[in-house]
Amino acid sequence: MAQRMVFTFDDGSLTSLHQIKERGNFATLGAAVRESIQLSEILQEQANDGFTEVILRNPGSNEEKTVLIPSLKKLTRRPGRTSITK
Repeated sequence: MAQRMVFTFDDGSLTSLHQIKERGNFATLGAAVRESIQLSEILQEQANDGFTEVILRNPGSNEEKTVLIPSLKKLTRRPGRTSITK
């Protein structure tokens, strides 16, 4: 069920959102927000299973970078919860 929501962004956050829209080639700001929320949800699910680092690999050079996301370290695994990779 779709719901209409209104967000208020400070100047810096709005600038960042516009950059995400442009770099990601999103059609709208809303599409950029939707994908960002989906990505955040996936990362939170993985953090609940103890994964708190993201490894990025450049397939052309095989160079790797590890990204630490501080907010993921705050999450703890909830008993009985299993995540599904999307």
